[in-house]
Amino acid sequence: MYIGIDVGTSGTKVILTDANTKVLASHTSEYKLYSPQNGYAEQDAFDWRNAAFEGICAVLSKSGVSGSDVSAVGLSGQMHGLVPLDASGEPLCRAIIWCDQRTGAEAEALTGIFGRATLIEKTGNPAMTGFTAAKLLWFKNNEPSLFSKCRHVLLPKDYIRYCLTGDFATDVSDAAGTQLMNITTSDWDTELFDGLAISPEILPRIYESSEVTGVISHSAAERTGLKAGTPVVAGAADNASAAIGCGVVVEGKAFTTIGSSAVIYAVSNKPRIDGQGRIHTLRASVSSKWTVMSCTQAAGLSLKWLRETFGFTENYAEMDKLAKKVPVGSDKLIYLPFLNGERSPNPDPDARGVFIGLTSAHTKANIVRAVLEGVAFSQRACLDVFREMGVNIADMICTGGGAKSRLWIQMLADLYNCPVSTLASDEGAAMGAAILAGAKFTPGIAEVTEPSSDAARYEDFYGIYKTLYPTLKDTFGSLAKL
Repeated sequence: MYIGIDVGTSGTKVILTDANTKVLASHTSEYKLYSPQNGYAEQDAFDWRNAAFEGICAVLSKSGVSGSDVSAVGLSGQMHGLVPLDASGEPLCRAIIWCDQRTGAEAEALTGIFGRATLIEKTGNPAMTGFTAAKLLWFKNNEPSLFSKCRHVLLPKDYIRYCLTGDFATDVSDAAGTQLMNITTSDWDTELFDGLAISPEILPRIYESSEVTGVISHSAAERTGLKAGTPVVAGAADNASAAIGCGVVVEGKAFTTIGSSAVIYAVSNKPRIDGQGRIHTLRASVSSKWTVMSCTQAAGLSLKWLRETFGFTENYAEMDKLAKKVPVGSDKLIYLPFLNGERSPNPDPDARGVFIGLTSAHTKANIVRAVLEGVAFSQRACLDVFREMGVNIADMICTGGGAKSRLWIQMLADLYNCPVSTLASDEGAAMGAAILAGAKFTPGIAEVTEPSSDAARYEDFYGIYKTLYPTLKDTFGSLAKL
């Protein structure tokens, strides 16, 4: 038996599988996202810990499996977070997570210290607000008393590893997203740390994703029901882990995942770098391979924001039905999904969400469809960059909560102009974590959606969508300075 744990943004998912990845039990525990100021995004690491422990207990209880029958545990989680710990391993403050946008000045400082070309050469990416390096510099500059007590910095999934094993460790795919790892050597880059006047000793040891990093401690065994001494593998960042679960492990394959954020993820046999920084180059969870990845900050988050902010009584399936009543283009209403700034293909922390074309004739259904289409337009804009870089994608899979919407899948197929497949079993990054722990898996396709006759009509609206960010870029910047 194997356990896979995925520390997500809205909740932590734990699954228990047999040796052939048949899911025996699954449990998700939700928690809060804190935004104390505009552009801030934080979570409590204790919430992650409690959710992981609760989930492990729950899957063992639901399945009737003894903790002693679990062969290994795999970990996955949201990328780029900053979890600072003191000398006793206690969090110094709430974690700053991936979608936080407070670090614009620090991203500029990183570029000033090292130069854009050097950063891209070393880390595969230009300085960005979302990555951990800018967060660490912000923490040093703005919380000096806390920083002086900081002895360890972990990523979200690796904090759960510490809670389970007492070890400080990470994997190559998550380390690559810190912008502190050298993309070629797959180790912390000492020149980057020297430039920041920060000791690399506060970062954990880097492992390949399938390597064992430690074992379940006696205290964690008491809390979870697992057997002390059970191996825990390095695991992978959420998207790198999801790739394992989708079977996206060789060049030419890719997936789109629509969760809180939306990502297009492809595997490459060599580092492929976008000099404009629109697309990320990272290490894969598969040894000796790299990834090309885009990230739209607010995908499912846009739909969640719409539902919760405006008091929609409909659930997501009912919102999907509403959107189906509206034609392509949502009666000339277009949405830009920049609620939390943006990373791909417009890396701009000042970008903001926009509805354009809104009239008194538009209904709730129009607004829902516009949000779905806006996220889909953003994915197409990202895929255009992949194709420009020579990343040839012959096989696209869609996963995540958004894959439950057949309408959203059809939008992607029409805009990508290629078939989009969904999986028979979609346990996401948690499944990838279980596979990295040792379970065997062959993904099964549930359905293939071909482009429809609406594809040409979408091109008309996509053409307008592409003009909107360049037109509004200076306005976003002016608003940010007020």
